[in-house]
Amino acid sequence: RLIYCSITGFGQTGPYAERAGYDLMIQAMSGMMSITGRPDGTPGEGPLRVGVAITDIFTGIYATTAILAAIEVRHRTGVGQHIDMSLLDVGMAILANQAAGYLNTGAVPQRQGNTHPSLAPYQDFPTRDGAMLLAIGNDGQFSRFSHAVGKPEWAGDARFATTAQRNIHRGELIPAMMEVTRTRTTADWVALLGSKAVPCGPINRVDQAFAEPQAVARNLVVNQAAEPMKYAGAAIKEIATVASPLRLLDTPPVLKNAPPGLGAHTDEVLAGLGLSPDAIAALRTRGVI
Repeated sequence: RLIYCSITGFGQTGPYAERAGYDLMIQAMSGMMSITGRPDGTPGEGPLRVGVAITDIFTGIYATTAILAAIEVRHRTGVGQHIDMSLLDVGMAILANQAAGYLNTGAVPQRQGNTHPSLAPYQDFPTRDGAMLLAIGNDGQFSRFSHAVGKPEWAGDARFATTAQRNIHRGELIPAMMEVTRTRTTADWVALLGSKAVPCGPINRVDQAFAEPQAVARNLVVNQAAEPMKYAGAAIKEIATVASPLRLLDTPPVLKNAPPGLGAHTDEVLAGLGLSPDAIAALRTRGVI
């Protein structure tokens, strides 16, 4: 009945099964870095890693799904099983449409910076005080955008009226749009375009993201009492963490315990290994622990 999930860089089979695997290496080998970053021939060109350990995180999520599936199978069969999770498998699975496009057409995906291969305008735009992100995904949104920014003629222009034509003529459309977006601040644009149901938003730093009214309203920061510890010489009694994104309305997840401090369970672990309190105290006196 045992369900056992193993997570390795390359899985239990194949020529790389014995290799160590780390997120950055998997991002490189899976093709993810090849489609992340600025296009060749532009400033800042070259492959880039994703800003978080994305294959580590997604492998954990996929592993959870696999374990739950195995539990359901056990409900029917009474038998558990081994689950073989690989960072490389997951890294290539989350290439999603990029992988599907290559496998079915043979066209190798290229880096496009913040643009989209089939949607335009769908990228960052300069503003008077920085930049914003526009994600216009259909013709109705583009029409509303055009009228909101005082360029209704764009919506009726055959070059820009449809998603397909905007994609073909993005070289003409995007520079013209940038001239317009530079005339107002990011906050002004977000307020105006948001009121017209045009998808847009600021390009936040992490501190700005946590300060967003929506993040505050959703209580995305959870403060937890922590076991006393020191960090950079200061006493830490509370640790802030990100709330679980799993919003089960009847049984919401509760974060009960903050991460333990360094060495918080040393005595407990050593006692479990058979060391007496005196032996543990002696190790501490000698600076071993």
